[in-house]
Amino acid sequence: MEKYTVEQGIVAPLDRANVDTDLIIPKQFLKSIKRTGFGDNLFDELRYLDEGYLGQDISKRPKNPDFVLNKPRFQGSTILLARTNFGCGSSREHAPWALNEYGFRTVIAPSFADIFFNNCFKNGMLPVILSEEIVDQLFKECEQEGYQLTIDLDAQEVRTPKGEAFKFEIDPFRKHCLLNGLDDIGLTLQAADDIRAFEEKAKQARPWVFKDIKA
Repeated sequence: MEKYTVEQGIVAPLDRANVDTDLIIPKQFLKSIKRTGFGDNLFDELRYLDEGYLGQDISKRPKNPDFVLNKPRFQGSTILLARTNFGCGSSREHAPWALNEYGFRTVIAPSFADIFFNNCFKNGMLPVILSEEIVDQLFKECEQEGYQLTIDLDAQEVRTPKGEAFKFEIDPFRKHCLLNGLDDIGLTLQAADDIRAFEEKAKQARPWVFKDIKA
């Protein structure tokens, strides 16, 4: 998993509350358990004017010119600014997969659905909770061309181009994992030597358990 330390990028404002996971990545695209292949269909119903289905050639699909991600000024955005209860609905982990593959490392909102919030951390993304007043301010500032924010995870700050800094809270363990690029597999591999030593000890103590297991 890629480390998250300091991220600076263009902000894409998605000015709607209660964005659910089916809107983030519609159900018809959930045909794979791999973490890739979902970015092209992120916000599919909002990005395109036709009905999306698996296997489409997206280069031939008509795009909605009014949707934020289709506007030239927001190309290359890495920070998504949203409203309350972002990521509600079903628990599909494909939602952060799609956001991440599109290029978003950070989502800022006043509140998140719990499961989506937890899934972000497991996939190297940082969900930042700021007050509604601050989020309102950021939405207004996003009207500026090329508006960018800096997210400093170690300092737990969101910094604006004007030099304002907004503090956010994060669980210390999750912060450690993001700073060091550790997902669940990475955390397990930190104990790889101990695991191997335990397996060798178990083989000697109970060889009949392992006799049909190929290394």
